[in-house]
Amino acid sequence: MHRLLAPLVLLLVALASVAGGAVWFIQRDRQALVEQFGRDRQAQLEEAASGVARSLEDLGDNLRFASELLAQPGSAGDHHNELRALLESVGQYRAIAVLGPDGEERLFLVDHKSRHLPREAVHPPALADTARQALTAPVGHVIPSPPIEGASSGWMRVFAIRIDSDTPGGGGVVAILVDTEPIFAPLRMVTVEENTRLLLLGAHGTPAPMSDPALASWHRRLGEPEGKLVPGLRTLVARMRAGASGSLRINEAEASRLGLGAADAVATFRPLRMRGEASWSVATLSSTSALRAHERTLVLRLSLAALLVAVFLVAFGTYVVLANRREVALQESLRHAAKFAHLHEKTQKILDHIPTGILALDREGRISAVNQALRARLPATAVGSTLPEAFPTAPMAAVQRLTAMVLAARDKGAVHSLHGEPLSLFNDKDQFNVHAVPLEHGDGEASTLLVLEDLSNVRMLEDQLLRAEKLATVGVLAAGVAHEIGTPLGIIRGHAEYMLQKVGGVEHPQGRGLNAIVTQIDRVSRIIRQLLDLSRLQPARAGVVPLAPLVRGLQELLDVEAERRHVHFELDVPERLPSLAADADQLQQVLLNLALNACDACSPGGHVRLSATTCMAGDTPAVEIRVQDDGRGIAPEHLHQVFDPFFTTKKRGQGTGLGLSVVAQIVRNHGGQVGVESEPGRGTVFTLRWPAAAAPGWEERHAV
Repeated sequence: MHRLLAPLVLLLVALASVAGGAVWFIQRDRQALVEQFGRDRQAQLEEAASGVARSLEDLGDNLRFASELLAQPGSAGDHHNELRALLESVGQYRAIAVLGPDGEERLFLVDHKSRHLPREAVHPPALADTARQALTAPVGHVIPSPPIEGASSGWMRVFAIRIDSDTPGGGGVVAILVDTEPIFAPLRMVTVEENTRLLLLGAHGTPAPMSDPALASWHRRLGEPEGKLVPGLRTLVARMRAGASGSLRINEAEASRLGLGAADAVATFRPLRMRGEASWSVATLSSTSALRAHERTLVLRLSLAALLVAVFLVAFGTYVVLANRREVALQESLRHAAKFAHLHEKTQKILDHIPTGILALDREGRISAVNQALRARLPATAVGSTLPEAFPTAPMAAVQRLTAMVLAARDKGAVHSLHGEPLSLFNDKDQFNVHAVPLEHGDGEASTLLVLEDLSNVRMLEDQLLRAEKLATVGVLAAGVAHEIGTPLGIIRGHAEYMLQKVGGVEHPQGRGLNAIVTQIDRVSRIIRQLLDLSRLQPARAGVVPLAPLVRGLQELLDVEAERRHVHFELDVPERLPSLAADADQLQQVLLNLALNACDACSPGGHVRLSATTCMAGDTPAVEIRVQDDGRGIAPEHLHQVFDPFFTTKKRGQGTGLGLSVVAQIVRNHGGQVGVESEPGRGTVFTLRWPAAAAPGWEERHAV
């Protein structure tokens, strides 16, 4: 022990020297830490501001595109439709105004979300004022307005650009009313850290609403005598107005006045440009108080680490001396432990890879182990709990049957089984084969095994086979019906139309009856056509289909149908979604069927929403499409029937019950999934999970 003491003392001295040197180095290199702190903040600001700058550039490009569009020959209706498409395609645009070279308004459009607002909210005086200012600006130069007075939000701005006067229309101005808050929203991410403040100066040098209130207050007082108390802020604002970028340091006294705490602060700033024009400027002011706390923490950690290492070495040396006396016994123990671990690992892998769920229970009836097939379906706290706690959603009667089986198997030393029982352990459709197996040589932790063999997949395959048989029957029926009665119906309809013309139309006393014959024959023909469509549906020839353009192609038809039914239709399909692997015509048929069904389910004044987001279908990228309504809903006992042929909840004569069957068959042919959730009186949601195309995802920026 005496021979070990000297090296340990030397090691402790060395560790103390290292800790002292580290403390000295940290204190000496504090300036470098501050500079690195500034570079980190600059990088954060650059990352957040780059997206804002791109959005501003997109806004400028949209204005230039609109001016070039209006400069081209075309009718007023064409220009109206093209500007309407631009207005509706960009969510933050509220209104577009076009003025002639004489400053008189020629065209004014409001987006559909702002139509309910009063005119002064979407047509402020600043719209015309900014447009008239742009009349004297160079072509291609964007003129922004100051914050709009009286607006509910301080983010509303007008951007205007002059139309070339050499065009057939004689020039003019196009101006857009923009809600700029979404454009600058990414800047909020730089303020999530404690003691970091944001200052955002608009194109006219005034702080935007996103700016820290204390900094905005000091900015207003820079021209007053109090402004001399914050020279660093004065310098920062001057550089920001000049369109510069970089960083500067603010001393502790000024940082405290600005509300940044008792420590030096680092200010980083950069402009936000629209095609070379310095329109906005953003800055962050961050306190370095965290660096001081970091220094103290690091010194403390180094000291504690040195102490712990020294204690560990002393303890380890003592352990080594004592361990030499037990070397032989330890090696034998290790050999037995390795053999036991190997056997345990082999057993565990076998149990984990069995597709049947297995629970191990101790003598007190508590779960001591769960295999992989069942682990994901039980609560995270299942190990150590009782059977009622492990199956919290199951009926008490089902759990009591499992408990009784385990007790009987343990008492009698024999296997007890249940076959094909509807136990509803996880949902209402669960069916299981259950076996309670006593362990003859079980220890206290595992005295009984409970084996749960889920029969749900077998039942699902049986249901799919039954559905396939139904569809085959429908196909045979459709072909026979179309062949046998299609031609006679056509002849009857022709004679009925001929007679209707002869009697002079529906005004004749017999005209209504003849018209009813034609109408009902058309309805029968539609049913036959739907039956044929259902029976002839072939495997999909999937291609790369961008969802957003396809939905836009349907929007006009859906808007007309929704207006006819007095229903509000809402569309939320982002442009950047990945393309789908689909047959475009069949995908369009699916969306049209679901949207029209949703409109039919709503009362006047109801709402229908079609939305899409990205998701994962297992390990495969997919797109989730939701069609949601707030209509009458579907009764729970009918939910499992909605995709069956000929099942419908509509009134007699209003539906054939084939639309959703076609939808389900198309989705499954594409390798997708379709589901439905509904609550009577609250509405219905149909959810599609459609596979994404294997080719690189199709995306583009906002269409203009």
